[in-house]
Amino acid sequence: MNTNLLDFDLEGLTAFCEQLGEKRFRATQLFRWIHQRGASSFDQMTDLAKSLRQKLATCAHISALPVVSEHQSADGTVKWLFDVGAGNAVETVFIPEDDRGTLCVSSQAGCAVGCRFCSTGHQGFSRNLSTAEILAQLWFAEHTLRQRLGVSERVISNVVMMGMGEPLQNYGALLPALRAMLDDHGYGLSRRRLTVSTSGIVPMIDRLAVDCPVALAVSLHAPNDALRDNLVPLNRKYPLDELMQACVRYLAHAPRDFITFEYCMLDGVNDQPEHAQQLIDLVRSYAHGRAWCKFNLIPFNPFPASGLQRSAQPQVLAFGKLLNDAGIITTVRKTRGDDIDAACGQLAGEVQDRTRATERMAQRRTIPLIPVAPGPEKP
Repeated sequence: MNTNLLDFDLEGLTAFCEQLGEKRFRATQLFRWIHQRGASSFDQMTDLAKSLRQKLATCAHISALPVVSEHQSADGTVKWLFDVGAGNAVETVFIPEDDRGTLCVSSQAGCAVGCRFCSTGHQGFSRNLSTAEILAQLWFAEHTLRQRLGVSERVISNVVMMGMGEPLQNYGALLPALRAMLDDHGYGLSRRRLTVSTSGIVPMIDRLAVDCPVALAVSLHAPNDALRDNLVPLNRKYPLDELMQACVRYLAHAPRDFITFEYCMLDGVNDQPEHAQQLIDLVRSYAHGRAWCKFNLIPFNPFPASGLQRSAQPQVLAFGKLLNDAGIITTVRKTRGDDIDAACGQLAGEVQDRTRATERMAQRRTIPLIPVAPGPEKP
């Protein structure tokens, strides 16, 4: 079987090389060639013995994903659509800033969580990506951008697992990919600059805290269980109290002293002063006298199937002011790449739906949203 070496973190590549009768330092050399230099041919790896290069050529390869399309926004954002086979495609977005370059990476073809406001969820779910397919997005973007810009230093300083899919539902493939991104022989990312976003899979949040603690972003989007049940169906399995407790536990391991809560602003649904006060009460219930979280308010990117509208900017700013005035650091995410459908919630790719998402979403649209419900009781 011919193995794609992008499927391994350094530990996995070391085990692979040992099976070939090679020593550990050969795996380190190989890992550097692949991830630091972007080599795709073993002939490029001039400090490896010729016999090893010949051996590798018979049993391994280094392959990026085929590019279906590339679009560049007026603001410099770049979106790639990658073919992952069987009629499925996933999207990856590069967002340049003055002080950093951020890559938004997908972990699944589609998504099974089915959040009301997310176009990816509306298209359904096909399958998990492999470690190679996750890492290939970073490998391709980093070395393609270096070549285009004519630079040898790192272009991508931040990676956010916020593309298509729920990363923690693909934990087995995610973990080696994260470790390769962090490895000094690979991309050398800081744990503070590598973010996993989740809709709230409590047991896997606890596992990530032990296995590979990186920055954590939680898709919250509602201040009470009644509303979140409708917006984020996973809440029915892991309600707010369980999620909040998991977030507090994660802080003991996290590289930052806060958890980021993502909050998509939906007109007339979750953007009223009552909702802001419920969020304040929710956070304070678990604060134990400390500032432990930040909020990122996200302008909703409307799409017809959602039945939802974006909150007006004055409403978003007023909502943020209520949180900030209560001592909760709150920012409003700047929309990037919306002219190429690369903004938050817009990634859709092309996925063979195995989950009958359209049918399920249509049923849920008939359920009235409950904008305000009693706040949580303090533990």
